[in-house]
Amino acid sequence: MEQKNLPKHIAIIMDGNRRWARNKGLPVALGHKEGAKTLEKIVRYAKNIGIKYITVYAFSTENWKRSEEEVSTLMNLMMNYLESYSKRADSENIKVQILGNRQGLSDKMNDLIEKCMERTKDNTGITFNIALNYGGRDEILGAVKNIAEKIQNNEMKIEDITEQTISDNLYTKGQPDPDLLIRTSGEIRLSNFLPWQLVYSEFVFVDKNWPDFSEKDLDEAIEEYQKRNRKFGAK
Repeated sequence: MEQKNLPKHIAIIMDGNRRWARNKGLPVALGHKEGAKTLEKIVRYAKNIGIKYITVYAFSTENWKRSEEEVSTLMNLMMNYLESYSKRADSENIKVQILGNRQGLSDKMNDLIEKCMERTKDNTGITFNIALNYGGRDEILGAVKNIAEKIQNNEMKIEDITEQTISDNLYTKGQPDPDLLIRTSGEIRLSNFLPWQLVYSEFVFVDKNWPDFSEKDLDEAIEEYQKRNRKFGAK
């Protein structure tokens, strides 16, 4: 792995928690718990090797369609995770950001999010984005509404709208677009994850469920990225 050609920003679709549990005859909740352990390990390792941003797909706007029991389990797990992880993240110089529609979350969840983000806001080791109640189309729709409101209030003109204007109204404002997207469990699709930001990202699909994803797997994904010739549309 070439240290001089590391991706600045890695996005991950952490797929396969449920599949991992079912393959082992275990409760789905245990798969999500193991997935959370893997996530913490991978973020720590990414920071240590010099990655500056990592964005993970934790809960999509479509995940509300799952069973009430599983959604409740996921929300409780994430609340417990935020409450306990904020201390460890702070001690490890990790800045935590939550991306997504906060209006769809409980008051308790929003309170934990605020406390976690506030506690870690000055950390500089790595920015750890958790996409929670996130949908790519919903994000772009929100950006369009924000821009339209500014035009309506005479804060800007239609002809002033650029690609940068849209980027500046997304959850990832001020961050570089992901250089590399990793998706586990062998599925080959984006599932409404960062559609604007991933237009020139390199994709690596790993045929392994997320709880089994290791530091070595991350190294191999980065090595594959480093083999690619990124042209950004040029010949």
